[in-house]
Amino acid sequence: MILSRVIGNAVAVEKHPSYEGKITLVCQPVDEHGKDLGRPFLALDAVQAGIGDLVLASREGNTARQLAGGPNDPIHSVVLAVIDRVEMADGRSLDGATQEFVKTAG
Repeated sequence: MILSRVIGNAVAVEKHPSYEGKITLVCQPVDEHGKDLGRPFLALDAVQAGIGDLVLASREGNTARQLAGGPNDPIHSVVLAVIDRVEMADGRSLDGATQEFVKTAG
């Protein structure tokens, strides 16, 4: 599972039939502080995520095919969830909408 921020959409006129009618997102991996980590990757959208959303993605083909395609489809990555908040052990939370840290009450 990879914590990522959606930074764009990929559009292709010509594509494999298994991608027809599906949205492909450009996902930038981020660390627990919301900072960019590594290179962006493409993932099929299974949860209606949008640009700017903090998401949970899988880059494992079997998971992607089970959620977004068939057993022989060439699908490697999929967005699994839109993250509302990441709660840290030190009492801070990374807000999924603003991607800023806030102090958790308590």
